[in-house]
Amino acid sequence: MPKQTFLNLPIDKQETLINSAMREFSRAPLHEATIANIVKHAGISRGSFYQYFEDKEDIFFFILEKHTEKNHEKFISLLKENDGDLIDALIKMYKLMLNAFHTPDYRIYIKNVFLNMNHKIANTIINNEDLDNLINHRAEIIRFVNKDKLHITDEQELLHFLSVTDAITLLNLIQDFALELSFEESLQNYTAQINLLIKN
Repeated sequence: MPKQTFLNLPIDKQETLINSAMREFSRAPLHEATIANIVKHAGISRGSFYQYFEDKEDIFFFILEKHTEKNHEKFISLLKENDGDLIDALIKMYKLMLNAFHTPDYRIYIKNVFLNMNHKIANTIINNEDLDNLINHRAEIIRFVNKDKLHITDEQELLHFLSVTDAITLLNLIQDFALELSFEESLQNYTAQINLLIKN
């Protein structure tokens, strides 16, 4: 997490540092990325970087958590717009993520994230790293899901269902990059798997 000194920076300076870090994480996966390149592109000293973040992992996971939080907010918005239809919201959310992931600059960054996945990265993406945050996010999703549209009898089943859809989503996103699928192929695979899940 960023230090208070980073949060006290003007927004444009925060964005410059974040964009420089994303540029570096697009160039190389986390384990090969360097702070030297981040500070060079940000136009700050190495000492300044350490006033804002502990290390490169700190800024990497800060960026990833920001993306995860934005995706959660968008997913809640889709649930509301679709009268709590979880399946429609999942497919629309996947489509939005694919649109973003197929943007050339962003795709390279995300590809490095997904193809160099470890336990901590996976947990950050599916929001399992912070248990309190996960519980709050799940509670918010459950509040807006129309359970009448699913073959689910209670909240516990819905929680299990959400865990399965998280796994399906993550697997499909990884396959999108690993197999270099087209937008249409990736969306078709995901939709088929989600629809198969709901049939059972």
